[in-house]
Amino acid sequence: MSPIAPVIPEDVDAATGSTLSQLEVKLGRVPIGHSPDVVGVKRAYLWAARLDHLGMGLLRLGLVIVLLWIGGLKFASYEADGIVPLVANSPFGSFLYHHRPPEYRHYMNKEGEVVPAHQQWQKSNGTNPVSYGLGVIIVGLGILIALHPVLPQFSAVGSLLLIGMCFVTLSFLVTTPEAWVPALGDVHHGFPFLSGVGRLIIKDAIMLGAAVTTLADSAKAYVAQLEFSNHIPSPSARDISN
Repeated sequence: MSPIAPVIPEDVDAATGSTLSQLEVKLGRVPIGHSPDVVGVKRAYLWAARLDHLGMGLLRLGLVIVLLWIGGLKFASYEADGIVPLVANSPFGSFLYHHRPPEYRHYMNKEGEVVPAHQQWQKSNGTNPVSYGLGVIIVGLGILIALHPVLPQFSAVGSLLLIGMCFVTLSFLVTTPEAWVPALGDVHHGFPFLSGVGRLIIKDAIMLGAAVTTLADSAKAYVAQLEFSNHIPSPSARDISN
């Protein structure tokens, strides 16, 4: 006698006992509003769980906007002057300038300020060419990351390079004295009291996380493209002749 298979209702999954409607909602196959079992706070969480693709797109768009904008500003004189303390004190960039720190402290311009003597010193320091070079690099990273929809492999390279740039920028917290509140009488100075410069630098920790996330996403997209192309059968000679 052959064994009798158990009768399982069509809307119940044999392995879990969950109704298919519940599973489909969890897998995103059915709009949340179509399931009577999902109500209240759970409905809100399920809705929020579907925002991952939108979030990734906004994250990448934010990186591109910031990189293009900040990179473009590197061609402005006030921005070129502003990065002098960062580059001059860093072992990764101090060799690019002609004058050694802390000489620059006597020639720093406030944003929007024009002091001919200071401008002349910045010119002799090679301040603008260094800033222009950084601007080209940063804009280039933004363009690479923006290529994700068409060339995810290039976007992944852009994110990888951005990771390196973030580590260099975060190292300025160690090498730049201006990153910390100076001892001018207030008890709150030095570590961990970040100055305005330091507060700008520490935000690169967020950019670092974004770069790692977009790197993984672009790499997955490129791998998926490769797997898809490998599963497409190449046309035979007979098919081509026909």
